[in-house]
Amino acid sequence: MHYLFSMSKVVLYNSPEDDTSALINEYFEKFSFYTAEEKQKILEAWQFLLSHCEGMTRTCGKPYYLHPLRIAYILAQDEFDADCVIAGLLHSLYSLEVTDKEILEKFGQDVVNIINGTSRIKNIPVNSKTLQQADAIRKMLFAMVDDVRVIFVKIADRLDRIRNIKSLEPAKQRQLAAEVIDIWAPLADRLGMSASKNEFEDLSLKYTNPDAFQQIKAVISQKKGERSAYLENAVGKIQAEADKLGLSVTITSRAKHFYSIYQKMRKRNKEPGELFDLLALRIICQKNQDCYTLIGIVHGLWKPLEGRFKDYIAMPKSNGYQSLHTTVMCEDRPLEIQIRTQKMHDIAEHGVASHWLYKKGTNHDLVDASSLSIFNQLQELREKKVNDESFFQSLKHDLLGSEIYVFTPNGEVKHLPEGSTALDFAYAVHSAIGEKVVGAKADGKIIPLTQELKNTQIIEVLTNPQAHPTENQLKYAKTSKARQKIHAWLVANDPNFLDKASAKQELENVEHSASPQVIQTAKRKGHKKGEGEKPSVPNITRVKVAGMPNFIVTFAQCCHPAYPDAIVGYVSFSKGVMIHKANCLNYLKTENIERRTIPVEWDTGVDA
Repeated sequence: MHYLFSMSKVVLYNSPEDDTSALINEYFEKFSFYTAEEKQKILEAWQFLLSHCEGMTRTCGKPYYLHPLRIAYILAQDEFDADCVIAGLLHSLYSLEVTDKEILEKFGQDVVNIINGTSRIKNIPVNSKTLQQADAIRKMLFAMVDDVRVIFVKIADRLDRIRNIKSLEPAKQRQLAAEVIDIWAPLADRLGMSASKNEFEDLSLKYTNPDAFQQIKAVISQKKGERSAYLENAVGKIQAEADKLGLSVTITSRAKHFYSIYQKMRKRNKEPGELFDLLALRIICQKNQDCYTLIGIVHGLWKPLEGRFKDYIAMPKSNGYQSLHTTVMCEDRPLEIQIRTQKMHDIAEHGVASHWLYKKGTNHDLVDASSLSIFNQLQELREKKVNDESFFQSLKHDLLGSEIYVFTPNGEVKHLPEGSTALDFAYAVHSAIGEKVVGAKADGKIIPLTQELKNTQIIEVLTNPQAHPTENQLKYAKTSKARQKIHAWLVANDPNFLDKASAKQELENVEHSASPQVIQTAKRKGHKKGEGEKPSVPNITRVKVAGMPNFIVTFAQCCHPAYPDAIVGYVSFSKGVMIHKANCLNYLKTENIERRTIPVEWDTGVDA
């Protein structure tokens, strides 16, 4: 059994830092899978690097070449091909007056493309939520579509920089830590690279919230012997039962990584000493069916906690992650247990990078990462312009935020960002369905289109051929796809739609001209068409539900509500939203009325 603590120091090489021959020889000893031709090409890249940075040092006083070499080590740990490693070695040479032509002649077009891609991704202004940040991150994400190795080189670069963050000034330490937690940790997570994600998060926490970090570290270190005995006892029981069935397993125990504990502290508003589920076991077995046999063993030994079992083998995450998760009560304290095969573990630790470990043929074979949903999303979004900050924030949330998965009635899985609604689900199924959606059911019960969806719900979309997108829907849509589709329809079909973002951007652009006449012209363009005219005759037969029209409603026959009666509504189990007069006694007698009531108002055709 192994007991692992977070934040162990990473040592990549043992050779003296000033002995360049020893360093590269140690590299090839550790990573012996390269062919003779590839080894020679990597060696030439190393010598090329040394020839351009001879005698140069970083601000920390260390030789300039150590950072590129550490990047090469990180990439080689996932057995990336020679071109990717060479790009890692040479990624910063453009700042030393090296040209594309020189690199092309010596190392080929792929290396040039990867270096060019990584050079475009720099100086992301994480503290700014503006279009400047939008443009920087768009370039970064779309570079993945061209060649995913661009992102792996950049992740290796950021990982090495934060590992060596002590050499930076305090202000730059905080800036790097913020960039890592805002961009690189979520991206590593979406690529399935949990080892990098956890390290990014823990190191960032150390510099963004040092007090919380030290507090968690102290709690984890306390009673180490007691916890070790507790875990050894649990491991011994699982091992004994596995041996009886002839199962070959490897069991490791660990304290959860610091950032995970920090998130639990914030969510539960507790001190780290008040949290009990800080420990976890991981069981690695041989075959998929062994995973299910082992979960049976675990649940036979200890009582599982309700709602804490998750089967990511039958239902993998969108980043390819597979494992069984459960939490059991072991000796009166919760213990989290993960069960997976070795291949699942490699994918869980390294994500898309693990494809290089399992690829067939030679190291020259490129790995197709298009099976991951993040790449499909990027392909779909690539040609679309994100012209305002709200759309960008939606895009960023889609790609880098937490996610849920829900089902269509046919059992098809749809991965959506956390906080998505039935409206977003409808557009995820198909744009044409999103445009005609008027209602939805979750697990057979009518829900508002604006209600946030929950994991594993079965969502049925209700449509009407007469329905169409509305400006209110734009307010409630969470995903970038839904917002873009609704926005495009309104621009094309609704003459009263005010594109506030475009008008604001146009005004900002012309205000630099210092011409009052031009500014006034732009401001007039920002007004709604027909503003100041008399409003149209209200439509007194329609009702808005939670501020949205086109919802399925049924008018109660007991009180016959009609405009301008004060009205109330509640979600029925079969007739959409039931509309009553506000003083209707039958409404007040409805079962669970407090939980089922939903805001309603007459749709007069005039926005509030």
